[in-house]
Amino acid sequence: MNQLAEHLRFYQELGVTGISRDAKWRRREDGTRPVADASPEVEAVPVTIARSTVEALAMIREDLGDCTRCKLHAQGRKQIVFGVGNPAADLMFVGEAPGADEDAQGIPFVGRAGQLLTKMIEAMGFTRDEVYIANVLKCRPPGNRNPEPDEIATCEPFLFRQLASVEPKVVIALGAFAARTLLKTDAPISRLRGRVFDYRGAKLIPTFHPSFLLRSPGYKREAWDDLKKALALLGRELRAAAPSPASE
Repeated sequence: MNQLAEHLRFYQELGVTGISRDAKWRRREDGTRPVADASPEVEAVPVTIARSTVEALAMIREDLGDCTRCKLHAQGRKQIVFGVGNPAADLMFVGEAPGADEDAQGIPFVGRAGQLLTKMIEAMGFTRDEVYIANVLKCRPPGNRNPEPDEIATCEPFLFRQLASVEPKVVIALGAFAARTLLKTDAPISRLRGRVFDYRGAKLIPTFHPSFLLRSPGYKREAWDDLKKALALLGRELRAAAPSPASE
């Protein structure tokens, strides 16, 4: 029942208000909308069921389009930064928002913080291609400012759909905004990290954002402890020693 409640809560967040098993509501092969004769006031909406995770993610990206849903599209963003990696990944990283390098290349975590994240992933024994990486926001906020509540509310359904499609076993939330968005809390990252949360059939581990670790390298050991928790949950053996606080 708890799993069913989680699924229903997820669909509610996506704006789904009801689901029918009536065959009349299924999408027709010719792409036209079926006619439901149960009530003239209700119009059936065609639903396409993805056959694979790759297809599901492609559908989400198509739905996102050249997004103009919030004010960020008019504040200097160059392009949408969707997500990259293994669509069937057991491990997924969720960050805050694209920066200047990400906005230029259309790929999450490719700047200095991204280079550190890549080293963290490799220290865990993975490559970037083996995990999945996404952000809460798909557009760069001007000047790399913090995401604003209306922007998060507008963009988070696409992240939730990415998570539901990939179905990772472990999610690592990088920084306060990612952790707060996923856990629906206002708690600071300093109170959230070091803990493991149940999250829609997965385990969620909040930790410090790589950009914070670049500014405050003394916290790298604590972040490494968080990554070791993820490895333990995945049943993976540790392949690297703890990083030096002074290293990047």
